[in-house]
Amino acid sequence: MTQIKLPYIIAEIWVNYYDIAKEENISPLEAAKLMIKKAKEWGANSAKFQSYKADKIVSKDSPAYWDTNCESTKTQHELFQKFDTFWEDEYIELSNYSQEIWIDFLSTPFDLEAVDFLNPLMKYYKIASADITNYPLLKKVATKNKPIILSTWASNIWEIEKAISIIKDINNSIEIHILHCVLSYPTKNENANLKRITHLKNIFNSQIEWFGYSDHTLPSKWMAICTWAYMLWANIIEKHFTLNKTLPWNDHYHAMDVSDLKVLKNNLDIVVEWLSVNEINYQECEKIPRAQARRSIVLNKDLKARDIIKEEDIIMKRPWTWIWPEYLDLIVWRKINKDYNEDTILQFNYIV
Repeated sequence: MTQIKLPYIIAEIWVNYYDIAKEENISPLEAAKLMIKKAKEWGANSAKFQSYKADKIVSKDSPAYWDTNCESTKTQHELFQKFDTFWEDEYIELSNYSQEIWIDFLSTPFDLEAVDFLNPLMKYYKIASADITNYPLLKKVATKNKPIILSTWASNIWEIEKAISIIKDINNSIEIHILHCVLSYPTKNENANLKRITHLKNIFNSQIEWFGYSDHTLPSKWMAICTWAYMLWANIIEKHFTLNKTLPWNDHYHAMDVSDLKVLKNNLDIVVEWLSVNEINYQECEKIPRAQARRSIVLNKDLKARDIIKEEDIIMKRPWTWIWPEYLDLIVWRKINKDYNEDTILQFNYIV
C-alpha cells in the first residue's frame, strides 16, 4: 500500500447493489459491477464489499443498532440474511472485473473462511470495527502478510493498542493502517469527532503507516466532513456508496452518490495542491515578491565624499536589491566614496 496515491478513497458498496439491481432490472452481480464502474469513473481508488454469512456473524435475536426509520429491519440476523447470497464465486468475478477497469477490489471478511478465499483477490485486508476484539480473526488475517486497514468505531485506546499488539505478535513487519469512525447510523455532524484522527496519530504514529476516516454522516453539498478529515491527516477516506440516495433501505440514506464522490475527489485534489510543501526553499512564485518586500541598507541623510557612515545615517528600506541588513556591521564606520543623497540604496562599491 505504500506505493498507492494518497488520499485513498474507498467506496463502500456493501450490499447496496441488491436495491440497485431492482431499480435497474438487472442481476445483483451486474448491479455490483455497475457500482464498481461508477466508483471508478468518479474517482474512487477502491470498491469495497463485505463477505459474511448471517448464521456465522450474528445470533438470531440480535437487535438492530441503526435508525429503523430509515432501515426498518428489526434484527441484525434478518438484515444480514437478506443480503448474504454472494460468496466466493461472486467475489472472484467482482475482483477480476475490478482488475479489468483498474480499481482496487476489497471485501471485509467476517469469518475465517472468508479470510482464506479473499486472500488471492485483494492487495490488503480491511477489518471491521466490530471485529477489533475478534482476536482469532485478527490473527488469521495477520498470517496472510498483507497490509491491514483496521477500523476503530466505538473503541477505546486500550482496545486499539491490544488489536495492534495481537497483529504484530503474529507478524511484526506487517503494515497496519487505522481508521477513525463513529458507530452511529447516520452520524450527526457534531458527533463526527474529527479531532480523534490527530489524537490517534499522536498516540500511534510510530506503529501505524497511515491514518484515515470512515464516514457515516449524511453527505452534504460540499462533502465538508470528509474533506476536513483529510486536512486532519486522514490519508484514507472511506464512505458508503450508492447510485440512488433516495432509496429507503440499507445504507443508501447516508451514502454518497456519484455527484458526492465527484465533489469529494475534486475537493481532495484541490487540498493536495494547497498542502503541497517545499520544505527546503521558497517557491518560484515568491521570488519577485521576496526581493521587493525585503529590505536593503539605505541612506537616511545626505552624505559627502569621505564622510564616515554612522548607524544613525542609515535606515532599512525596501526593496532588497543591494546591501542587505545582515551586512550592517560591514557598513558602519566605513567611508563613503563620493557624494550621495538621502534615500540612496547603498552598494559595496560606494564604500571605501
